[in-house]
Amino acid sequence: LTASSILQLATKPKLYTFKALLLHKLQYETMPPPPALPASPVAPAFPHIQWDPLGSLRLTAQETALLRMAETNPIEYTLADSRDASMYARVLLKVVAEASAAASASGEVAQLTDAVSDEAAMTILDADPIGVVTHYAIYKLHSIIEYLMNGSSAVTVASVFYVGKEGILVDQWKALLRVLNKGGKGDAFAQTGASLCLALILVTACPSQQSAGTKVVDGQTVKARPTSYSSAVEPLEALTAWIISQLKSSTGSTVALSIPAMTALMTATESRLLFAASGGIKYLSRQLRSGGRKQSAKKDAGAASSKTGSASVQQLYELTFCLWTMTYELEGSYNIRTDFAKDGLAVGALTDLITIAPREKVVRVSLSALRNLATCTSDVDAGPAGSPRIDGQVFLTDMIACRLMKQIDNLRQRQFTDPDVIDDVEVLHRLLHENYKEMSRWEVYKNEVESGHLQWGTCHTEAFFKENARMMEGTDGDFRLLKVLIALLSSKDEEVASIACHDIGEFVRYYLNGRAIAKRLGAKELVMPLIEHDNVDLQRHALQCVSKIMVQHWEFVKTG
Repeated sequence: LTASSILQLATKPKLYTFKALLLHKLQYETMPPPPALPASPVAPAFPHIQWDPLGSLRLTAQETALLRMAETNPIEYTLADSRDASMYARVLLKVVAEASAAASASGEVAQLTDAVSDEAAMTILDADPIGVVTHYAIYKLHSIIEYLMNGSSAVTVASVFYVGKEGILVDQWKALLRVLNKGGKGDAFAQTGASLCLALILVTACPSQQSAGTKVVDGQTVKARPTSYSSAVEPLEALTAWIISQLKSSTGSTVALSIPAMTALMTATESRLLFAASGGIKYLSRQLRSGGRKQSAKKDAGAASSKTGSASVQQLYELTFCLWTMTYELEGSYNIRTDFAKDGLAVGALTDLITIAPREKVVRVSLSALRNLATCTSDVDAGPAGSPRIDGQVFLTDMIACRLMKQIDNLRQRQFTDPDVIDDVEVLHRLLHENYKEMSRWEVYKNEVESGHLQWGTCHTEAFFKENARMMEGTDGDFRLLKVLIALLSSKDEEVASIACHDIGEFVRYYLNGRAIAKRLGAKELVMPLIEHDNVDLQRHALQCVSKIMVQHWEFVKTG
């Protein structure tokens, strides 16, 4: 079975148990290996660290000896015994804690973003040894976790970082959180590494991941030791809050710090639900919308092949991957479907990515996410009594409003080698066209305006408003759709603002007393400044709109 055929089987009604198993299987078959940790800028200095002069770390002679021994021995030797591995990990966490407390946010190492030469790394080691030690300890912690997750040792992440019969998380995890919560801009490598290590440690305790810790060593199945999920909840909440704070940032480099940890959290159902409950879907969608527009601007400027453009594409892919992973919770959670449906933001962001098509891998994951949205049901969790039904039909309506149909029609003409992409395109094409046939022209227009994705078409014509101007009243007579159009006059998208000017002007022409209503709702005040806009088309549509509002018999006014 291909990934798409599994999803197709899984969308049949009344088979949720089977469906859940199939989606679970698909998700973990397509899940990439644990996120990699980028190299430290001062990695060449690591072998030259002198532990004895670093009294501020308050290391005992035994702890210093253990660090030296681990540096000279292969990692499989150091981690061969569970007790030795646990002791080594705790020493590294102590180093992180003490170094973090002693280090300055303005230290030389904390300011580095790019790798330095061997000579420069040695100079920095002399000037800022604590900063180098922080990087070293985090790098080694990640190496331990990576080896335990991928190696053939009987020792596991759970046996190293969870203690006692009940498997309680070691208290030293707080050292990693301190790195994240340091003042100032922080140390990019340290924050990325600390958050990733913490995420990989915490997802181990999630009940949905218990079977993932089982290993086969020398032909024998070694079960992971039990872990207490309750002991990991508080740090999971703290880490998720930090990730959300990074997603709220408008700076791409700040967002990048959290991506490895966020990707790691996406492997567990529990952490995905926590991420969603913290507003993660909204902030993730906002970042994708913003990143997609920036990438589109770079593409238009011919900069898509630059180093910066490539980095942005990779970041878009990683963020899209996380949003796609969240779609696997749609079936079982009304709240998550509600988050995805809010303001049409997620659908709009994914549609934008398909439109600009920065790389095929971004298009592939975006299509898969949209398909999951289009085919989701509310059978398992319909939501509170009296709540609106949110299922694939809602998302298909949003997709039509965002003009996804045109993009899917274009994709059908391309030659894709991936059968899953071809299948996703065909399924979305069929569902979108079936849904579109059932919608009236007014419903199409209404959904487009509510989505904020205005594009020129047959719904923005004189003939349309002659027929539908009265529909702008709304069922409650509150002219809600007209208010949305007036709000869109302030859109940063110049085409959207132009279309809003046009539609308001046409409403004024064909609705009795439309001039007075538009004035009362504040349309004139928002349109007037647009007459002097730099964009010639927007300037023209604004002038026509104002004229229609001010002049009673517009049909006698000639316009250029």
